[in-house]
Amino acid sequence: MRTKIFIFLILIASLLSACGLAAETGTPTAVPTDTPTALPTLTPTPVVPLAILVLPTDMDKAESDAFQKVVYELAQQAGMRFQVRNSLSPADLEPGLQVVIALPPDPGIAALAAAAPQVQFLAINIPGISAGGNVSILASTTQLDITAFLAGYIAALVSDDYRTGMIVPKDDPNAQKAMAAFSNGTTFYCGLCRPFYYVPYTFPQFAEIPADEDPNRFGGWVNYLVVDRKAYTLYVYPDSKIATQQLFDYIGTSGAQVIGVSLPNPKPSGWVVTLRPDEIKAIQSAWPGLIAGQGGQSVQAPLGLGDVDASILTPGKLRLVQQVLGELQAGRISTGVTP
Repeated sequence: MRTKIFIFLILIASLLSACGLAAETGTPTAVPTDTPTALPTLTPTPVVPLAILVLPTDMDKAESDAFQKVVYELAQQAGMRFQVRNSLSPADLEPGLQVVIALPPDPGIAALAAAAPQVQFLAINIPGISAGGNVSILASTTQLDITAFLAGYIAALVSDDYRTGMIVPKDDPNAQKAMAAFSNGTTFYCGLCRPFYYVPYTFPQFAEIPADEDPNRFGGWVNYLVVDRKAYTLYVYPDSKIATQQLFDYIGTSGAQVIGVSLPNPKPSGWVVTLRPDEIKAIQSAWPGLIAGQGGQSVQAPLGLGDVDASILTPGKLRLVQQVLGELQAGRISTGVTP
């Protein structure tokens, strides 16, 4: 009996030992491990492009406002930021800068353009700047015939008895063409232009000043037109030797009215209007090329009207002039001369 019990205990022990071995050698339970989480990639915030307008501190407020308005609107339409500065330095050339439009005095366009080749610069009437690379300029006007024709039209429009006159350099072929255009502009307004009060002259009258004339004698030429020939409104041809402050001062004291292409400083009495390139329209014309990165443009500005004396060129008369100018620019009115 004892033997049976002993054998039974051995069997139980063997069974228990086998179960423990099976538990030890069974398939191990998987232990969870940490899976690394991918970190988000930082995307840099895109820089909003910037357009800067550089204006002189002493610019007439109305003119300054006009420039700011047009560039601001163009920048907004292009999704750009806009800033106005009175100067510009290399430190201002931030990465987002795309367009700079500058008026005199020169803020250092050449050096700035070299330092920022990715920026497009447009120089408006800044002497000594040439188009090339990333610099564009306002081209010199080639509309001398249109300017003279319109001056003749305006002179006849605002003169008593259509008594118009023009001052030109002598023996200058371009001035001769301008004289013909001025005469055609006068005729376009008043036909035969016969004065109500008899004078033994036809209008327009011309004063051709020799190239070697002493500027101190310019007053005599003004008197010739105003006193002797009874001209009342004069147009001065844009020649650097005769269209001087001294000449305009003489005209201002003569009692005559005057039209020119650049406003003298000080402004003479009787100044009617300045016939000058329309820089605003030139900027609008150049803008698509500037934001497209097209540099080296010579932008042709259409003729515009500035410094209007509303007491002489009244709103109704001004509308007539603007209509004629629009027709001239569109080619529907001919100046009658080859430019």
